[in-house]
Amino acid sequence: MIEDYWANAVYSVTPTILVGLIFWLIIRSILRADRIERKVFADMESQERERRGLARAEAAGGGVAAARPSPPSSPPAAGPGSGT
Repeated sequence: MIEDYWANAVYSVTPTILVGLIFWLIIRSILRADRIERKVFADMESQERERRGLARAEAAGGGVAAARPSPPSSPPAAGPGSGT
């Protein structure tokens, strides 16, 4: 009787453990692929920046917008309803 209890307990928990292990492996592979893809993309981007002679985004203040000059600001247009 007690032997059946432990066998049933093991058989009951085994599918849950296996499904959890499969889920963990899938999530782990997705996260690793994402990390590798981001690293490769960053390497490609830095090589392209070196080729074009641009500064690195981190050194320029971060982001792609830091490498581009901002457009000149123009005064607001004076038109009907502008108050002038």
